[in-house]
Amino acid sequence: MWGKIVLFLKEHRAVALHMACGDITDVKIENERLVVNVEEGMLAEILKDGRRQIESALRWQGLDLKLEINLKESKSLPQQQDINTLKKILGNKLTVIGG
Repeated sequence: MWGKIVLFLKEHRAVALHMACGDITDVKIENERLVVNVEEGMLAEILKDGRRQIESALRWQGLDLKLEINLKESKSLPQQQDINTLKKILGNKLTVIGG
């Protein structure tokens, strides 16, 4: 079903939204809602801006679902995880330069 939405966007020349949706894999249907889970950032903004087009794609398929866009916390980089671990161990004795 998500693939048909992506195809609809491509056919209707919503290029940026089509590319963004093509990378999304965490999608499910729950309680008459299409739930799209994405990490915070530019992708989430593109989805919010393209909400009407995605809802049009749902109607085109004959689906009466409400669109819900959930923001997941961004996974921190391994370096940031290391810094956080060191901060817990060393407390205010740790000085991070450039981070």
